[in-house]
Amino acid sequence: MLALRLTRSAHPAVQLRRLLVATASAGTGFLLLGTLGHALTHPGTPGASALRLAWCAVPLAATVHFALAVARTDPGTRPRPGLAAIGLGPARLMAVSATTTALSTTLGSLLALLVFLHLRGDLTGLPFDGAAAGFLASEVPLPLPAALTLLSLVPATASVAVALSLRPRDTRPARRSRGTGVSLRRFGPPPTGARETFGAYGRFGSRAVGTAGGRAAGARGVLPLERGRDRARAGADGTPQAPGSATRPAANGAPQSPDQVPGPPHDSLPPEPPAPDPTALPWGAALLAAGLAVEAYATHTATDTTTLTLPGGPTGPAAVLLGWALTALGLALAGPGLTHLCGRLLQAVRPGAVRLLAGRGLMQEASRIGRPLGILCAVASGAYGMATLSGPSAPSAGPLTTLGALLVAGCALATLLTAAVEARQARADTTAALLRLGAPATVLRSAAALRAGALAALFLPLTLLVAELAALPLTG
Repeated sequence: MLALRLTRSAHPAVQLRRLLVATASAGTGFLLLGTLGHALTHPGTPGASALRLAWCAVPLAATVHFALAVARTDPGTRPRPGLAAIGLGPARLMAVSATTTALSTTLGSLLALLVFLHLRGDLTGLPFDGAAAGFLASEVPLPLPAALTLLSLVPATASVAVALSLRPRDTRPARRSRGTGVSLRRFGPPPTGARETFGAYGRFGSRAVGTAGGRAAGARGVLPLERGRDRARAGADGTPQAPGSATRPAANGAPQSPDQVPGPPHDSLPPEPPAPDPTALPWGAALLAAGLAVEAYATHTATDTTTLTLPGGPTGPAAVLLGWALTALGLALAGPGLTHLCGRLLQAVRPGAVRLLAGRGLMQEASRIGRPLGILCAVASGAYGMATLSGPSAPSAGPLTTLGALLVAGCALATLLTAAVEARQARADTTAALLRLGAPATVLRSAAALRAGALAALFLPLTLLVAELAALPLTG
């Protein structure tokens, strides 16, 4: 019931993203039902039906990835202060997010079933003069358990992926006693691992010191300042005060200590993404080179027995498809590292304020937008390769192949746009702090435009280069 209430009271933009998830789920469910129709009309070729079912793994993965990105940007299932007191802790909110994703994808699967039954003629007769009767097995009774099993793949996979991605994690570092292997995580005061935002020094004064060197610096610098302020107060009112007990006037005139000054609501922001793995970029480049090498080798050694056919589309060597898979995996792995590198290059050679903001923003958002960028580049290069294979003599792509290609491309683009929305939500406190400090809005817009231009300047030539190298053995 809570998931339904949160779904009904969501923002229109959130509802639009959920409807897009339902649409993607409907397209994937229709492809799965199309493979069932092919198996019913061709009972003597189970291998071809299994191959069609294996091809559905690509749009299924794209749909699940998009549903996960939408769940991460849902503000209704994000931890907020006070929700844990009424039983809505991180685990409960994770379950609510998984349930919301399951509802959206189940709606899409039901829509796919209705469209499939309508095109088969099971509801109101054959539409379009029976044009879709050939690949939907309209003359064979539909096994309902098999159809429901296939349609449950998208909701089950998407909800499990959301639950695993948004599960509560203990981010506190485990401390161990000297000379023993006993963890001291649960003993002593909790470590101060909260995120510190831009302008924290100006709002709250000195920050907590954690290391031995920091304690020494605090003893040399902070304590004399505190003693000086304490002496000044003792001389003013004649009452000595303990060091470090400085007070601040509140809004109603009552004294307020620095620890009681409210900070920005970080709990309403998206969770911090992990830093990009420094080894992902070399591994991604290695997989990309291996995929291109496999494609080049396959075109010279392919025979008639080593070909795979797209459902209703062109035919190509099986090793070429393996090379495409390696290339796509390499681009997805290298995406965060390339985005982080792009941010570092923006800050090189005496950067100004705009370049510094843009570069630091890209470095912080590398894990969020880098992987969707790499996947979109892989989809674009794969589309170029499919267009190369679909020559004048090759058979034209069927309706299911066209639907699958549009679904994968649309999910990749929508995932990238959703990741950009999540990055904008994560920058909300920094943007507000800069505006409070008097930064012009044109500076922030220029930094955003510079980030987009730098990413386009890096990933567009990379996509064209990979697409040309992947299609070169096929055309040669």
